[in-house]
Amino acid sequence: MPYNIAMVCDFFFPQPGGVESHIYQLSTKLIDRGHKVIIITHAYEGRKGVRYLTNGLKVYHVPFLVIYRETTFPTVFSFFPVFRNIIIRERIEIVHGHASLSNLCQEAILHARTMGLRTVFTDHSLFGFADATSILANKLLKFTLSDIDHVICVSHTCKENTVLRASLDPLMVSVIPNAVVASDFRPLHPSEVTSPNPHSNPLLPPPPPITSQALGPDDTITIVVISRLFTNKGTDLLIASIPRILATHTNVRFIIAGSGPKAIDLEQMLDRHILHDRVTLLGPVRHEEVRDVMVRGHIYFHPSLTEAFGTVLVEAASCNLLIVCTRVGGIPEVLPGHMTVFAKPEEDDLVRATSEAVEMLMGKNGHVIRRDRFHEQVRMMYSWQDIARRTERVYDLITTNETQSFALIDRLKRYYGCGVWAGKLFVLCVVVDYLLYVFLELWFPRKDIDVCRDWPKKAWRNDENDVDALKSSKGTVRRVRDSLYSDSGLRTSLDSSAAGSSPEKDQT
Repeated sequence: MPYNIAMVCDFFFPQPGGVESHIYQLSTKLIDRGHKVIIITHAYEGRKGVRYLTNGLKVYHVPFLVIYRETTFPTVFSFFPVFRNIIIRERIEIVHGHASLSNLCQEAILHARTMGLRTVFTDHSLFGFADATSILANKLLKFTLSDIDHVICVSHTCKENTVLRASLDPLMVSVIPNAVVASDFRPLHPSEVTSPNPHSNPLLPPPPPITSQALGPDDTITIVVISRLFTNKGTDLLIASIPRILATHTNVRFIIAGSGPKAIDLEQMLDRHILHDRVTLLGPVRHEEVRDVMVRGHIYFHPSLTEAFGTVLVEAASCNLLIVCTRVGGIPEVLPGHMTVFAKPEEDDLVRATSEAVEMLMGKNGHVIRRDRFHEQVRMMYSWQDIARRTERVYDLITTNETQSFALIDRLKRYYGCGVWAGKLFVLCVVVDYLLYVFLELWFPRKDIDVCRDWPKKAWRNDENDVDALKSSKGTVRRVRDSLYSDSGLRTSLDSSAAGSSPEKDQT
C-alpha cells in the first residue's frame, strides 16, 4: 500500500553532500513507487517557504536559526506547531529522520511519536565514545531512539556503532546502503575528449585520453580530491601528503574541489612549497559539476578519518577512477578490492598507497588495471530502485507490526531508563511535549487546518532493473525477495509477520 512519508533533516539541497543526495534520490524513487513524499528542512539562502522539485517532490523550508554547519538551533518545542501543521496538511503517516546531528530530525521524531505516527531513523555517520562532543551526541541519540519504530544504517560498521551508542536491540536495526545514479557518473566519452563542454570550469585541465593500456612514464597522472575541507575528512593528512607525493612522482598533479575551514591551511602549504602549477584548487562545486571534475582524473584520493559509507567513492569508481582511501569505518564494505588501494590513516601509508596506485596505472607490476570496466560493475552493484524497495519493506514492517506502543506510560518507561539523571530529564521533556500537543489540539483544532491536494500521479512504473515487479490489470503487484535484505533480524521479523498473509500486495 502507498504511504504518506515525511523526510526530515537539516541537511538538504542546495547544500551538496552525501546525506542530501541520499534523501533526494530515495524520495524520488519512493514517489516512483506510488508513495507520497515530502521533505522538511530549514530555510537556505534563496530557498524559503515551499519548493517543488522533480517528480512533484515538495520541500518545506522552515525558517529556523542556523548555528553551525547548517544545523539549526535546538529548541525542543518551538518546532512542534509548524511540524504539526505540516503533518496534518499533508496527511503524513510515517516520519523518516536522517542524520544524528540534525536537530530537526531529533525533534521531529519526538513530536511524531507524541502525535501517534510511525517513525524511522537513518544514521549516516560514525561517532566515538571518549570525547565530550561524542558523549553528548550519543546521549541525545539515545534519548531520540528510545522511542523509535525502526533504525536504518548505511553500513554494517555504522550499525554496530549506532547500536552501541543508543543501546538498541540489533534486531530493530537494518543495513541499507547508499547508491549512485550510474548514468549521472558515466566515464568520459570519446566525443567529450575531442569536443569539450564549453560550460566547464575554465580552471579544469583538459580530459585525459581514453585508453585501456598502461600509462607511460611521460603521461600525466591526475589525482582528484572532492571533499569538504574539515578535520574529520582528513584534510590535515591531505596537506601533509601532497608535497611528498609530488616530490616522488614528477608526472602527477592534483585537482582539489571543496571548501571549509582547512582551505586556508591548504593554500598556505601550496605557497610554502610552490606547488600552484601542479595543484589546481577549484573551491566549492555543485553536485551536478562533480562528474565533470572526476572524469579529468585517473585516481581518486580519499584520506577521511571517519566514514560510515562514502558515497563519493562509488561515484568516483563509476567514473572509472582508481580509489586510494583510508581503511576506516564502513569504507571497506563499499567497493571490491580490485577498485581500491587501502591505507592506514597515516601520512606515510597514504604516500605508499598512492605510489602503489600510480604503479598499477603504469603497469609496473606486470598487470594493467582495467579501469574501463569499473562503471558497468558499479552500475550492477548499486541502484536507487533497490534501495527504495528495501526501505519500503521497512515501512511495511513498522505499519503491520506493533513495534512500539504509543501509550504515554509506556513511552515514559522507555525514556526513564536512559540514565539516572538524564532519564528524569527526558521524561520531563516528553510530558511537556504531550501537554503542548494537547494544547495545540484544543487551540488549533485539526478541522481548521486545510488539507493539501496531492499531485496527480500515474500508476507506479516498472523500472528496467526491477526484476521483481509485475503488472496486473488493477495496478501493480510487487514481489520482494528476502535476498534484498541484508539484515537477518529484519528478515526474521518479516517472515513471522507474513506467516498468514499473501506475499503479494496491490498498490493502486
